[in-house]
Amino acid sequence: MPSSPLDVAASGVALALGGGAALGWAHIGVVRTLMERGVRIEAVAGTSIGALVAVCVAAGKLDVLEELARSANAMTMLRYLDLGFRGGVLGGRAIERELKRHFAHTHLEDLALPCATVAADLLGGTEVVLSTGPVVEAVRASIAIPGIFRPVRRDGQLLADGGLVNPVPVSAVRRLSRAPVVAVNLQGDYLRRAAAIGLAGAGHRASALRVTRASLGLLLTALSTHVLTAHPAEVVVTPPVGHVDVGDFTKAEALILAGRTAAEAALPEIAATLRLHASNA
Repeated sequence: MPSSPLDVAASGVALALGGGAALGWAHIGVVRTLMERGVRIEAVAGTSIGALVAVCVAAGKLDVLEELARSANAMTMLRYLDLGFRGGVLGGRAIERELKRHFAHTHLEDLALPCATVAADLLGGTEVVLSTGPVVEAVRASIAIPGIFRPVRRDGQLLADGGLVNPVPVSAVRRLSRAPVVAVNLQGDYLRRAAAIGLAGAGHRASALRVTRASLGLLLTALSTHVLTAHPAEVVVTPPVGHVDVGDFTKAEALILAGRTAAEAALPEIAATLRLHASNA
């Protein structure tokens, strides 16, 4: 039975969708829940996998993305592993072809909602927020994990994964809208991630691989915390996804459910935020 809409004012929210590779499928559950409960989305920005979800939300193509996510298995993921050693282990050509199927001639400014993606300029060492220009290029730049996917050259810049500089793009979406920001942080479940890695498990040795994976997870958690402290959102949704490997794109059902669970838990805070925003308008 569908949940009833929230008793909130007509004002909407701006979404900041964080990076986290495969964990990004949780964004689908968050967005679905907000839409079903009558929370209007006024603008959206995304980093890395959040950038892909952001453009699909802004273009009204969330159904397409969810179908892709739920159908992903080991064989379908192999289609995207095109080797290309100039600047990255994986070339990203298959991903680019998939993006072009849906956004070949679309620019960010053409989307139904204001939308931005975040990338990092490896030459200048700065954050780059893309809110105009081709959607395919903007998403490819934001998801270009260094050493995995080739970076994107644009206007004298060398653009790579936005998670290097802004894993939860609250500041980016505030450029697009004055609505209260709901941020989705995929890096806030470190303790469960450390447990899943087996770093502290009884009988487990703290191997170099386990230490490296835990260290990277802790680094991303700390960076997300720092960014959210510098640029706080009105509401932060933190899906419980630490038990899922960031590279496992085949866990869409569990991740979407985790997103729904976290969004449902945040609904009272979102409703209170919207009422306060309406009263101050």
